[in-house]
Amino acid sequence: IESLFKDEATEEKGERARMASFIGAMAIADLVKTTLGPKGMDKILQSTGRGRSVTVTNDGATILKSLHIDNPAAKVLVDISKVQDDEVGDGTTSVVVLAGELLREAEKLVATKIHPMTIIAGYRMAAECARDALLQRVRDNKEDAEKFKADLMKIAMTTLSSKILSQDKEHFAKLAVDAVMRLKGSTNLESIQIIKKPGGSLKDSFLDEGFILDKKIGIGQPKRIENAKILVANTAMDTDKVKIYGARVRADSMSRVAEIETAEKEKMREKVQKIIAHGINCFVNRQLIYNFPEELFADAGILAIEHADFDGIERLALVTGGEIASTFDNPESVKLGHCKLIEEIMIGEDKLIHFSGVEMGQACTIVLRGASNHVLDEAERSLHDALCVLSQTVNDSRVLLGGGWPEMVMAKAVDELARKTPGKKSLAIEAFSRALIAIPTIIADNAGLDSADLVAQLRAEHHKETSNAGIDVISGSVGDMAELGISEAFKVKQAVLLSATEAAEMILRVDEIITCAPRRREGM
Repeated sequence: IESLFKDEATEEKGERARMASFIGAMAIADLVKTTLGPKGMDKILQSTGRGRSVTVTNDGATILKSLHIDNPAAKVLVDISKVQDDEVGDGTTSVVVLAGELLREAEKLVATKIHPMTIIAGYRMAAECARDALLQRVRDNKEDAEKFKADLMKIAMTTLSSKILSQDKEHFAKLAVDAVMRLKGSTNLESIQIIKKPGGSLKDSFLDEGFILDKKIGIGQPKRIENAKILVANTAMDTDKVKIYGARVRADSMSRVAEIETAEKEKMREKVQKIIAHGINCFVNRQLIYNFPEELFADAGILAIEHADFDGIERLALVTGGEIASTFDNPESVKLGHCKLIEEIMIGEDKLIHFSGVEMGQACTIVLRGASNHVLDEAERSLHDALCVLSQTVNDSRVLLGGGWPEMVMAKAVDELARKTPGKKSLAIEAFSRALIAIPTIIADNAGLDSADLVAQLRAEHHKETSNAGIDVISGSVGDMAELGISEAFKVKQAVLLSATEAAEMILRVDEIITCAPRRREGM
């Protein structure tokens, strides 16, 4: 019976398997739980690869993505945080912490001989109930544009307050809200470009309507073009010299080589003329442009930009309303991009090309400045979180208060459900409410406050009718979240709730872990 599996395959059954998965999941939750809330700390992640690159981050998904984990249950948690990041962009830490707390409660219940399926049934009921409780308390200011914009500002500030940008959160919240308002309801963040330039301080970051390409303008070319017609291309412009390396050419004299060169040059000139025939005055190419064609472009008064990175090219085409072309034989089928003005601007030490007045009014560029690359990377991640949340909120404009308020509302509703429910399920439902309360507890703990006291006060506040109480980390007491303007998007909270419950369920269902035998190398 022992040798059912191949050598070296291991299995853990029943209690041991469950223990292993619970412990792994809780360890992961404990790891990221210190990054929760406005006073959450950051983590430094150092890779073992070449260059030992260092990442300083507060974003749950980024931390978990970079860990290589062996424990299968922990991997489930890493996955839900990734999905949360892709889906709504924020709440990546909360979702892991909540799942971890649910499992911690489940472990106690399993220890008292309650079947995992009973716990799961209870959790299911509790999650439904919690969601309904939130739905009853959402605010929706879609009709009133002013109020809605204020809501967006609040949400952005709340999202950013747990990140590195918390010092200048008003500045960045404004950037993010402006950028998202330009999108006019699409959640496609492609057209918001973020450029990072070391130097200056975070306060020097700004939003620029239009598009900035991180390139210099070539020599002897017009520095400023109005009413530009832009051809975006991906084509080889480097064949005016014979590439002797790859080709084997038998020539009986030097003059023959010269003839070949001339032919090549003529070919190039024809190509350039075809391009000029499109009636453009700006040519952006993804590949190199040699000096000969560049000269020809300069003579024609066309701004030629070579070697623009692919990201930039795709976005430029999208923003100016052009298409990326690679053949130029029939000019009428190529869609050109348009913009009002192209000029060169300086940011810090670098020269960049700025396209303003573009076709697609939604496009804009956020230029981030900061002391070092680590700061910039983290700022970009934080801003990205804010942009995701805002673009989701523009579509689904329901808003909740923040600061542990939604968790308390849910916990209260779930507790009431537990009192009404007969049977063992009620224990699981009660456990769910305890897990929800863990979130405000952790927020308070991270701020170094007395969490037990604060959460007890919160609970008392919430037992009155509609209360806006949440944890005010700055003053270290229970505060009114509506007055403090701490808001969160409903969509984020709902995603956190549902993903965490499903992940916890999945890990609870495990009763056996089978690890495959490692493959043997030949000749061992």
